Amino acid sequence: MRAFARRAQRTLVRPARHSLGVRRMGTESSSSGSGLPLPTGPSKRYTAVTHPEDPASVTPSVKELLDRSSAYILPVYARPPIVLAKGKGSYVWDVQGRQYLDFSSGIAVNALGHGDEGVVEVMRTTASTLLHTSNVYHHEYAGKLAELLITLTQTEGGLGWAPGSPHPVTNGTSGAKVFFANSGTEANEGALKVARKVGKERWAKATGKPWDDPSCDKFEIVCFEHGFHGRSMGALSVTSNAKYQKPFVPLIPGVKVGQLNDTAALERFVGEKTCAVIVEPIQGEGGINAADVDWLRALRKRCDEVGAVLIYDEIQCGLYRTGSLWAHSSVPADGHPDIVTMAKPLANGYPIGAVLMRDTIAEVMTTGTHGTTFGGSPLACALGYHVLSRVSDKTFVANIRETSDYLEERLSLLTKWFPNILDGKVRGRGLIRGLGFKDTSHPGRLVVMARERGVLLLTAGQDAVRLVPSLNIGAGEVGHAMDVVESCLSILDSEPQ
Repeated sequence: MRAFARRAQRTLVRPARHSLGVRRMGTESSSSGSGLPLPTGPSKRYTAVTHPEDPASVTPSVKELLDRSSAYILPVYARPPIVLAKGKGSYVWDVQGRQYLDFSSGIAVNALGHGDEGVVEVMRTTASTLLHTSNVYHHEYAGKLAELLITLTQTEGGLGWAPGSPHPVTNGTSGAKVFFANSGTEANEGALKVARKVGKERWAKATGKPWDDPSCDKFEIVCFEHGFHGRSMGALSVTSNAKYQKPFVPLIPGVKVGQLNDTAALERFVGEKTCAVIVEPIQGEGGINAADVDWLRALRKRCDEVGAVLIYDEIQCGLYRTGSLWAHSSVPADGHPDIVTMAKPLANGYPIGAVLMRDTIAEVMTTGTHGTTFGGSPLACALGYHVLSRVSDKTFVANIRETSDYLEERLSLLTKWFPNILDGKVRGRGLIRGLGFKDTSHPGRLVVMARERGVLLLTAGQDAVRLVPSLNIGAGEVGHAMDVVESCLSILDSEPQ
């Protein structure tokens, strides 16, 4: 801890190359569980706009780039009038040379930050050796990454294994299997597809009829309000947001929507016709809402009672973002899923997704039942193996936990200093955090205000701001981001309520 504090102090006073200047914190006291100094009051150092976005501030060269995008790119994104040019570590620069502290990390993707030399070297050497093979042939990297995912899960807990479980290969199998895809949406589509097939097989065993009998009714899927699982038709069908769904109805049939942490309703929603239940242990896009441990255990129990496959979507909250391998790693094994889906940070920005499933689920999948052209390529898997090997290192994980403790302390101060505009509790765990607002117009405004002061944040749901920095973010960067957020909240708090 003392070593971490020394590193943090060095970071706090490191000069930046561009406009952010020296990293200093506000008026400080020494009372901090993380061992780092905490401010005694909110910073107001960054009330002035330093990165303007008004039309008069858009240069002709930037306008030319924006106009080209408008002319040729499908207009499905609401982007600010800045054009990013490069990144290094936790910082990005736009084409005007303005520096931004990236506290969004490509929507929880860039685990090792921008321009990481190790990632660049693996990409260079692998791409120059064997870039793509399709899944018609074996290559050396997919098996290595799958093995690492499974052995880490067995060692650290998840998918039915308590932490410290042995992991010998027995009778030719590890106890779990991995399918590689290209994105989180594809991973969820694959998981739902596997669960549908499991449901048919279980129905056939229970009824004595063939699995393809038209009378099979075990096809329903249960999801939860404020969940987000993707935008393709299957994943969209279990993303219960009317804004995303309404333009594309009818969606796949048989989807029921429950409420997170409502134990009493589980028996009503999860029944004999249910083939799959999909849930995020910590909802990301929907507002950084965490599932209760006891509720997850009750959900697991209900799925077992009716023979439903339980899927945990850990695309945003998994792979050490909470300080452990999986958000469910600390949950008792009787609250674990049958399938885990992942994607975002696995290759630090190179497209990859994966479906990790127990052998009892994987056994229904045979040659030809699923596939992909690009998924699990040599380059994607080599990068995934490199990234996962580094972020699972014990020293790296310890730093995640210590930095997240400091972030939590700084965020908790905000709820005390700004009770008129913020909810009283910081949401999430580790480095997936949410600030809830009482006025639903404030999250979007805070994101804009922070960006105009050189810090990139995200919204989450209708009432929250999301903080998902790179996993190697430093305490100095956390301190600076919080100083900017405090300055912006001071402005919001001074407005007439």
